[in-house]
Amino acid sequence: MTVDLDRAYWLGLLISVVLPVLVGLVTTRVTHAGTKAVLLLALTAANGFLVELANPGPGWDAGTALVLTLVSFGTAVLAHFGLWKPTGVAGKAQDTLVTARTPRGV
Repeated sequence: MTVDLDRAYWLGLLISVVLPVLVGLVTTRVTHAGTKAVLLLALTAANGFLVELANPGPGWDAGTALVLTLVSFGTAVLAHFGLWKPTGVAGKAQDTLVTARTPRGV
């Protein structure tokens, strides 16, 4: 059995692993977990559809794009809980770019 995946699929898989960190960069620690999950789902959907678009095969297929989206989301969630959160990268990402704002005069 040989695995022959195009570069677009490998790149999409790599992006899926990095997407949870990107979500951490644009959200704060107090952002609702559901909001973060929806943002991650939207980014993985874009990743899945773009990977299928970049696939050098005969044409774009919505079914394949949907499967790629589900694989991308699953990979991103597993990467978040299995790699980024335990190593502290997720927390550091949230502390890097976005800071919680307090109203003036408080």
